Amino acid sequence: MRRFSARQPFIGLTFRTLILLFLLRSCFAKNVSANFVFGDSLVDAGNNNYISSLSKANYIPNGIDLGGPTGRFTNGRTIIDIIGEELGFKDYTPPYLAPTTVWPVILQGVNYASGAGGILNYTGHLFGGRINLDAQLDNFENTRQDIISGIGISAATELFKTALFSVTIGSNDLINNYLTPVVSVAKQKLISPEVFVNAMISRYRQQLVRLYDLGARRIVVANVGPIGCIPYERDTNGATTDRCIDFPNQMAQLFNTQLRSLVVDLGSSLQGSKFVYADVYRIVQDIIDNYVSYGFENPYSSCCYAAGRFGGLIPCGPPSSVCLDRSKYVFWDPYHPSDATNVIIAKRLIDGGVQDITPMNIRQLVES
Repeated sequence: MRRFSARQPFIGLTFRTLILLFLLRSCFAKNVSANFVFGDSLVDAGNNNYISSLSKANYIPNGIDLGGPTGRFTNGRTIIDIIGEELGFKDYTPPYLAPTTVWPVILQGVNYASGAGGILNYTGHLFGGRINLDAQLDNFENTRQDIISGIGISAATELFKTALFSVTIGSNDLINNYLTPVVSVAKQKLISPEVFVNAMISRYRQQLVRLYDLGARRIVVANVGPIGCIPYERDTNGATTDRCIDFPNQMAQLFNTQLRSLVVDLGSSLQGSKFVYADVYRIVQDIIDNYVSYGFENPYSSCCYAAGRFGGLIPCGPPSSVCLDRSKYVFWDPYHPSDATNVIIAKRLIDGGVQDITPMNIRQLVES
């Protein structure tokens, strides 16, 4: 539902003032007019603070290195926060549901991501409230109309054309849908991994085409990381060694293979589009395999620890213990990377080679 009243203040502004605001905002980040973010808890900046959900991070010790909990599922910044900093944005991209995300703030871009959200609408239902990708696109459509109403269709089209769009989603469709312990055995007997992944890709294609139809042209699509290595999967699968769990990783790789082909296909078939495939799986696996060379001491367990051999059985919260040096842990909690890991991922996506992100990195994308 659109929040008309929250966006009324811009009605009285002159067109010249609106254009000036647009130009000033564009100057904050060279070659990038705005930053629009879609995804799940890996990039949620606080949208779940405003909905009834079991998937929340607006309590200690989350955000311990960012001045306190904000709704981010990490000790500090998300990958998107860091990318925004590197591109020159002076502020973090604000969550759509925050009451302060109104005109003219929306000209800098908006974050629509939601913890527990997925490509498929059923995904994450055990958490109650969440904003799946279809609903996130509905919310962007509301923002788009507000921007068009404010600066006109021509200026809005140019803003979207030169904005950065990123989509980081799919992990929950595996972890909190197909692989959910309470339903996975029955579901896997009825639906093969190939059929399930095909359904994900089919829906994702429609969603990415819709994003393009709404004006997005520079679109970064992140794949699913090595979910079999997260503390949650290690503990729920009864891992007794430091090896990652094979089946979740195989599911991720099955999805990623098809996603890569989808991104290539969309980039070649949608006129004027620049789709980029971000291989987060490869980057995170490299960090885990070579953690010492990256300055980490623990690539297996949660820094925010409550229960389980790897700290993967209970979400990070007030009862949890926190490691003394967060920079030494690859994982912050049972599911999510630490700020230190996010820095490495973000910088490799910004300036990495085609092994990490293809056909170009983010810096090349925004300068193209």
